[in-house]
Amino acid sequence: MSNLLDLLVAGLATGAIYALVAVGFTLLWQTSQTINFAQGEFVMLPAFLMLAVMNAGAPFWLAIILGILLSLLLLGLGFKLLLVDPMLRHGVLPLAIATMALAIGMKEAVKQFFSAEASPFPSIVPAGDVSILGRVVSLQSLGVLALAIAVVIGLTMLLNRTSIGHQMQATAQNPTVARIIGVPVERMILFTFLINAFLVALASLLITPIYLAKFSSGEVLGQAAFIAAIVGGFNQVRGAIAGGLLIGVVDNLAAAYVSTQYRAAVPLILLIVIILFRPQGLLGRPEERTV
Repeated sequence: MSNLLDLLVAGLATGAIYALVAVGFTLLWQTSQTINFAQGEFVMLPAFLMLAVMNAGAPFWLAIILGILLSLLLLGLGFKLLLVDPMLRHGVLPLAIATMALAIGMKEAVKQFFSAEASPFPSIVPAGDVSILGRVVSLQSLGVLALAIAVVIGLTMLLNRTSIGHQMQATAQNPTVARIIGVPVERMILFTFLINAFLVALASLLITPIYLAKFSSGEVLGQAAFIAAIVGGFNQVRGAIAGGLLIGVVDNLAAAYVSTQYRAAVPLILLIVIILFRPQGLLGRPEERTV
């Protein structure tokens, strides 16, 4: 039971990080019809930016602040203005291909300018164990889970209880009508890109201490988050959250009770089942588009 509890907590912690990345997928799709296949590399890059700042002599807290600011500038504002806006006018497919190329370019650039070797990364959560109901659970897993949940709750409150959140939802539901009623649609779309940049930077800060800073880590993270978004419902933030938590737990349990060799296949099997029997995802809603 102690092992099962630890697996569940660790799975929920990893799943919460997947959820943060999956929410970014969902927000970008809802507001601008953007599918970012470089999302995993977006999670990988902030860790290396923070390491570069620390290698220059800055303390960890300053590296975190500068890393998040650089992420907002490069992965939020720069991504939208330099890639999405020029490519989106040609259609969703050319943009998707462009983000695939961006993912390859980012991975190779990090490998070239930083290192091909995995690098340790400091954790904002202290190491150690804590006893819960007589069971020993990793303090790092609990801390990561708590921080991720706090961010998700904060994002949910922003979307549901603020004027900016309501304008973002109006933009996602019908940008044409939103413009008519005075919503600054372009500003809301840009705000969404900045939120996504913040989420991937936070996910990088939380997951890199566990899996180390590696130029190739974005492949696994991006795939897991993309599957989570589809399984939960690509057009619902709550679906992305549920999908992330589910994938994290299923992945951990599969590694422990099935086989580490086939752990990557279990989420894919879950994805296939969901697509066959509920294409809109567990919490998603069916969409009809005129073509």
